[in-house]
Amino acid sequence: MSPSSDSFDAQSLLQELNSPDYGDFRSGFVTIIGRPNVGKSTLMNFLVGQKVAITSNKPQTTRNRITSVYTESGRGQIVFVDTPGIHQAKNKLGEYMVRVTQSAIRDVDVILWLVEPDDEPGPGDRRIAEQLKNVDIPVILIINKIDTKAKEALLPVIDHYQRLMDFAEIVPISARRGDGCEMLPDVIFDYLPYGPMYFDEDMVTDQPQRQLVAEFIREKALHALQQEVPHGIAVSIDRMKKRKGKRLYDIEATIICEKDSHKGIIIGKGGSMLKKIGMNARYEIEQMLDAKANLSLFVKVKKDWRDSDYLVANFGYRAEDEM
Repeated sequence: MSPSSDSFDAQSLLQELNSPDYGDFRSGFVTIIGRPNVGKSTLMNFLVGQKVAITSNKPQTTRNRITSVYTESGRGQIVFVDTPGIHQAKNKLGEYMVRVTQSAIRDVDVILWLVEPDDEPGPGDRRIAEQLKNVDIPVILIINKIDTKAKEALLPVIDHYQRLMDFAEIVPISARRGDGCEMLPDVIFDYLPYGPMYFDEDMVTDQPQRQLVAEFIREKALHALQQEVPHGIAVSIDRMKKRKGKRLYDIEATIICEKDSHKGIIIGKGGSMLKKIGMNARYEIEQMLDAKANLSLFVKVKKDWRDSDYLVANFGYRAEDEM
């Protein structure tokens, strides 16, 4: 029996299955890059409406690649990847941070490059531009901290960056105040492909609670300690357990430092500094857990841990974050 004109077409069905119709729903991965301390974490926290990355005015605050999710029902999903600032590595930890940032530039759909409204791009910005010229991905230039400049002063800044490379878009914002940030998802969605929802609609970050707790403690230490100490600290969560039948967590954590003199600074006179760090961190932890926290902090010295591959990995900075 010869096949009719409306017979089953296996090839057409296979093509249809391999090319699903997502309608108008757009989704994709967006990496946020820039020099240290330009406001990457502040921007990501604002966009997802929740604190998922710690912030401070000290460079190299972000050490890991942090994933957060922005979902707009019926429209799309943006998976943000915040990265450590691009800098010259001085130790094993620094090398790890640079590799994390470089890997985040690959295999994403859009790159957000955050800069400050300086008069001219500095050497660090020029190095970033050289890297971005080799990627075939839309780059959106985000000029942050516009609240620190007069509007007319932004035009020369835009001109200087346009001379470095071509951008898909240029968006001036203030991540701290939220100025201009509301329009960013609209701009990003224009450059994302039609695709599936990668994460549940109510998911905001892929970070486990223990990692967030450790980061909140490190953030408060960054705020409280002297300039030379914060770069040499890490935080290890030794115990974190919810009490049965209660909205209460028992948490024991250790702040790791590199020198005996730093240990004394972290503890403070009569334990005053450690108490301050714990009190400030407890507030953030309780907000995140939506429960009370019984937080106990300890301090240990691990000399030159930032130059040890083993200790760098042991304190949570692992190779899988570079993938």
